[in-house]
Amino acid sequence: MNDQVQRLKVLGAGIFSLLLALGVARFSYTPLLPLMQEQAGLGVAAAGWLAAINYAGYLSGALIASLISDLVLKDRLYRIGMVVAILSTLAMGLSTDVTAWAISRFVAGLSSAAGMLLGTGLILNWLIRHNHRSELGIHFAGIGLGIAGCAAFVALLSQWLDWSEQWFAFAALGCLFLMPALGWLPPPDTSGLTSTGQKMYDRPPSPLYLRIFMAAYFCAGIGYVVSATFIVAIVNKLPGLAGQGNLVFLAIGLGAAPACINWDFIARRTGDLNALILAAVLQIVGILLPVLVGGLTAALLGALLFGGTFIGMVSLVLTMAGRYYPTRPAKMMGKMTLSYGAAQILGPAVTGTLATYFGSYNAGLYFAAAVMAVGTVLLLVLKAIERRDAVLVAV
Repeated sequence: MNDQVQRLKVLGAGIFSLLLALGVARFSYTPLLPLMQEQAGLGVAAAGWLAAINYAGYLSGALIASLISDLVLKDRLYRIGMVVAILSTLAMGLSTDVTAWAISRFVAGLSSAAGMLLGTGLILNWLIRHNHRSELGIHFAGIGLGIAGCAAFVALLSQWLDWSEQWFAFAALGCLFLMPALGWLPPPDTSGLTSTGQKMYDRPPSPLYLRIFMAAYFCAGIGYVVSATFIVAIVNKLPGLAGQGNLVFLAIGLGAAPACINWDFIARRTGDLNALILAAVLQIVGILLPVLVGGLTAALLGALLFGGTFIGMVSLVLTMAGRYYPTRPAKMMGKMTLSYGAAQILGPAVTGTLATYFGSYNAGLYFAAAVMAVGTVLLLVLKAIERRDAVLVAV
């Protein structure tokens, strides 16, 4: 098969794996949340805890990914995770018991990690091994498409189906995504050589660099998770915006779909860290626009900015991790995601508590923006550490 055609098939497998593991199994919860509150009796605090439990599952999956070096085992767990994504989605519609929902959300989180970390690691390994540019912009378009698709799917189906039937519809959609997600990704090559016979070397960053990088990524996780989880409910409660939350969630997905490709181009011109700093600043603006300015235009612009930056940061960070460890990219990806995942457990729980105390989700957005500001400062510190490390290596 022509190498470029094979590359597109491998990237296509990645897109469909993210549509399934993140779109169907994970992000469908956000547009369905108001329906579950209205029709299934899900409370505000419980909604926050279910989101936190989902991220706990994702964090557990990240821990597993960070401990595994065997590419064959990663491939097997990735394929199992794709099937589990469908089963956990199906289970959400089968009960109104919060415990059953919690178990389903945890398992869905595990499957998300399989797609996001194991699948991404396998794809980056294939790209490097076949001497393609080690960029994941096309692959990560699956996340934005998944978010936009979820919002559109719920908006369409809500005319005919109740909350549980929509979970079943998402599971059926997942079955369509499963075939290319599994069929288009070839088994991993374990030789340690590229297709032209060159040896692949790992070039890990310094321990201090890694610690600061993980702390900055934790802050990015807080900035991401509050809006990603609660934006539909937040917008629906803003003055004059009742019922517009799904439209704003759709805008996040539309902003995210081309974002990673755009950030690949920006990073080529500015360097990875400068691109991350720019994305972080723009994300803070995107988070705050709905509550500081108000109105549908500000909410949509904020959503486009947020969608266009959070996924760009994820793509840049995971691509950097893969470049440091080309022979086992999911290892550092897993470590970075442990940090991001810990934030995703804390963020929804804190936001749910703040919403109960203040009577609105707005405080959660201010909290997310403040933490993102700290993360931006840490990225600036990281630039200084990078310069120091370069001098030490030269000496």
